[in-house]
Amino acid sequence: MELPDEIAATRAGTGDPAALVGEFRRTAVLVPTAGEGRLMAGNHGGVGWIFAFTDEAALARFAEERAGAREGAPGRHGEPATGEPWEYVCVLGARLLDAVIPELDGPTGVAVNAADEDGSMLFPPARGIVPDEAAVDAAPDIGTRGEGA
Repeated sequence: MELPDEIAATRAGTGDPAALVGEFRRTAVLVPTAGEGRLMAGNHGGVGWIFAFTDEAALARFAEERAGAREGAPGRHGEPATGEPWEYVCVLGARLLDAVIPELDGPTGVAVNAADEDGSMLFPPARGIVPDEAAVDAAPDIGTRGEGA
């Protein structure tokens, strides 16, 4: 199955979490950039979330939703102004999880297709998804970046 199909199966309660993570790792996703080549991310509850999309249509829906929320205001946090094109990079999910996230400050996961109510999925900074040193639920002797670390 492709990533959108794995997401749908997981959301329906019939998916295999290991297959979902495996498919994300094998999939090239689109990650918008936010000025100076930084990957666009949000923060919720002290956890950073890198925005990633399965295709340009999903990225466009996200851009439209963000632009609508701003109602003509300038872009925030490096986002393009309303109506300007969004730049993005194509990255394998495995590279995000194994190379990018461990280099960031603080716990960080990936939010896939964030604007799609029925097609979004979060990959939190947890063991089995990110390397143990970047996981918030790793054993204390590994040295996590979660609370109290």
